[in-house]
Amino acid sequence: MDDKKIIELYFGRDEAAIEQTRLKYGQRLFRSAMNVLHSREDAEEAVNDTLMKAWAVIPPTEPATLGAFLAKISRNIAINRLRAKSAARRGGGELDLMLSELEDVIPAATATTPEEKYEAKQLTGAINSCLAEIEITARVTFVLRYFHGESITAIAQRFNMKEGTVKSILFRTRKKLSNHLQKEGIQI
Repeated sequence: MDDKKIIELYFGRDEAAIEQTRLKYGQRLFRSAMNVLHSREDAEEAVNDTLMKAWAVIPPTEPATLGAFLAKISRNIAINRLRAKSAARRGGGELDLMLSELEDVIPAATATTPEEKYEAKQLTGAINSCLAEIEITARVTFVLRYFHGESITAIAQRFNMKEGTVKSILFRTRKKLSNHLQKEGIQI
């Protein structure tokens, strides 16, 4: 079933929307959550929570791209679930490592005021415009690492590269992003 029809099911409050979403996006959401949580049970719960959150926010929200909308919800749920656990159970610190790689490039965003929300939207637009300008392998590597939470080893295996090559691609992409954000006037 295509995304438009699934969204129509949500707007009609038809519970088949949840099942159709699970059929179409369940595996992708599970993989993304698993990359962050490293626990099958927690990843399955994150997928279920994602579907419940989608049910709660569609309508009134009408996502332009259902897959990306769900991925963002799933990723946030997985990260929040991981942060809630004790430091000893954080999957070897992969999330902390991943986020620390970006902390010198992207300012922390905890948007609560209208000004902060506006700045967060500007930041998102600047990141998207930068990623649109870079080579496809670098873009996909960046998104897999920092959005889907894949390890450097998994990315290297996916693209049949050495881990050092993946690290270099990520380093150069972060540098390009940092320069782009500075040109856009976004404070780091």
